Amino acid sequence: MKIALLTYSTKPRGSVVHTWELATALHHLGHQVAIYALDKDGQDIERFLPCPLYQIPASPAPADIDGLIAQRIQEFVTGLASADDTYDIYHAQDCIGANALVQLRQRGLVPHVVRTVHHVEDYASAYLQQCQDTSIYQADLCLCVSDRWQQALANDYHLSAVRVVNGVDQRRFTDQPQSIDADIKVTYGLTGSPIYLTVGGIEPRKNSLRLLEAFSQVQHHHPQAQLVIAGGATLFDYQAYRDQFFQRVTTLGLTVGTDLILPGVVPDAVLPGLYRSADVFCFPSVKEGWGLVVMEAIAVGLPVITANEPPFTEFLAPHQALFVTPTSIPDLTRAMVMAANPNQAQDLIYHSRAILPHYTWQASAQQHVLAYQRLLSGSAAALSASDAGSFMACRIN
Repeated sequence: MKIALLTYSTKPRGSVVHTWELATALHHLGHQVAIYALDKDGQDIERFLPCPLYQIPASPAPADIDGLIAQRIQEFVTGLASADDTYDIYHAQDCIGANALVQLRQRGLVPHVVRTVHHVEDYASAYLQQCQDTSIYQADLCLCVSDRWQQALANDYHLSAVRVVNGVDQRRFTDQPQSIDADIKVTYGLTGSPIYLTVGGIEPRKNSLRLLEAFSQVQHHHPQAQLVIAGGATLFDYQAYRDQFFQRVTTLGLTVGTDLILPGVVPDAVLPGLYRSADVFCFPSVKEGWGLVVMEAIAVGLPVITANEPPFTEFLAPHQALFVTPTSIPDLTRAMVMAANPNQAQDLIYHSRAILPHYTWQASAQQHVLAYQRLLSGSAAALSASDAGSFMACRIN
């Protein structure tokens, strides 16, 4: 098949990484894949991809989020309408790409809309909510990556989404030390013990403020501890939340650059080594589509702390991670202290690695191919939640 995958950015956020990995796996299965991505800076991505990546220019946008999203949708429409190739499958990983495909389908330029729902947002903006609803209701085939969101789509949108798995590349994310690791520690000033890492930036959904509060309590037990918050590229402006975060940093007497390390979006080649430079991975997120970073952390051999709710409880058991109530700072503090204990850490690492063979990008690609084939054969409407069981042969019960 000829497959076009759409993603809203060239920066490595969850759904973008999913797009890259899925494209690579589909390519290795023998399909002709191309990625179309909105691009704000005109720079090449750092990841090697075996398939073409077409970067659609994204111009400076209005400050208001409604105007920004509207402009990004139209940039996708313009870029795809002028594309040289046509494809059997047009598959968007977010509501921006999906809304563009809906418009192109109305103009007869694409045959259908495939949409993966990684998670559903609660937007205050009526326009953003309409965009999200359109991207879901108007899709000819809807996929999702967790039971939580499959059920939410059934309850809130009354549709049956096909469940597919995420994966982790164990060749890239390995627990074997690399020569780059020592340089990474020097570059980012990782001199503390223990080093707590989270990936995803400072934003409400990542629960950054509570993680900061818990870390300040952990320092009473481990005065040399450091908290590393990596990542942060996003469409949305969380400036008010970030201001609150940094005000709290000052109030707690923490110092950026020593107690708190903020590397921003790290180079793609550096990320696995950054994981290996840490002692504990903390991810008390209050809303996730899946949590690719959790599996990456497990693959490199870190003990994981995460929220005691789906989707994390779908693929991790209590002996494989320390689950916390994400709104409880004392609960998170206790888990951070426990995970720094070498015996506790080794026990979590040993048991959590058992999940890795069950989540591969090859399996994900095979599940996508089956869904695509059903769409092309005209039977996509017959897909149901029960049908999705055939897609889940590699899933842990």
